[in-house]
Amino acid sequence: MRDTNKTWVTEFFLLGLSDDFQTQLLLFIFFLIVYLVTALGNLLLISLVLIDSQLHTSMYFFLCNLSLADLCFSTCIVPQALAHMLSRKKIISFIGCAVQLLFSLFLGCTECALLAVMSYDRYVAICDPMHYPLIMTWRLCGHLALACWVSGLLVTVIDSSFTLQLPYQGDNRMAHFFCEPPALLALASANTHISEMAIFIMGVVILLAPVSLILASYGSIIVTVVRMKTTSGRIKAFSTCGSHLLVVIIFYGSAIINYMAPKSSKEQGKLVSVFYTVINPMLNPLIYSLRNKDVKRALENVANRRKLFRS
Repeated sequence: MRDTNKTWVTEFFLLGLSDDFQTQLLLFIFFLIVYLVTALGNLLLISLVLIDSQLHTSMYFFLCNLSLADLCFSTCIVPQALAHMLSRKKIISFIGCAVQLLFSLFLGCTECALLAVMSYDRYVAICDPMHYPLIMTWRLCGHLALACWVSGLLVTVIDSSFTLQLPYQGDNRMAHFFCEPPALLALASANTHISEMAIFIMGVVILLAPVSLILASYGSIIVTVVRMKTTSGRIKAFSTCGSHLLVVIIFYGSAIINYMAPKSSKEQGKLVSVFYTVINPMLNPLIYSLRNKDVKRALENVANRRKLFRS
């Protein structure tokens, strides 16, 4: 009888990362700068890959997919968070929350799969360079990219179904800065054990399986690099692998903490989510591509074309 007297939630009040105005202002500046760098970096990479024919390789094809996922992932979360940081009414409708949850899950899960496929691409390129063109054909690359997006969609359908089908009555104060399953489940007016188990199983599929493949790929790459005769080649390869693994640790580590680790505090959960929703989409284009000589050459070519056009 007590539950039947509760009203159904039609909107949620997002508590955000802080309730102190000065802290919110500093967070607004930080989030804005990070988002602008994210948008510019990913848009620049996508544009260069489309314009420069020499970047039409499997590696940059997957990077282009990753940049698209990062750009959309960040865009479906950060602009709303920025608006709420300057607003007293940090409210989102139930439908708006569901839409944000669906898109953020879809894009985040797709990125998980893309990072694993990219590690396999690098493994083949470094450990079996003679057969690389025969293995990583455009047909295979297209199928792998499609599989990444489809797997993201499938995991999203399952996670969102088990999250949104629960009753939400009474408390509508969400201790988060955007809508995601762990924060939403905390407000459910029913037992969430089955939903949590479903999300955990999907975490094994989309988090633990890809990160295992990545670690195995980079383990083989490191063994191959150690056997290189030239010191400069080893240093360059280790530098590249180290930066890539840093991104992997930040992204998968923070996601695993929120989705698969035992229940942590609400404050810890929303702070951890900043790493894979805000910081990682900015790091990916910087670490994976904009440091590469091929991308720098493409930038120079575009700049030279503009100079010739103006003259």
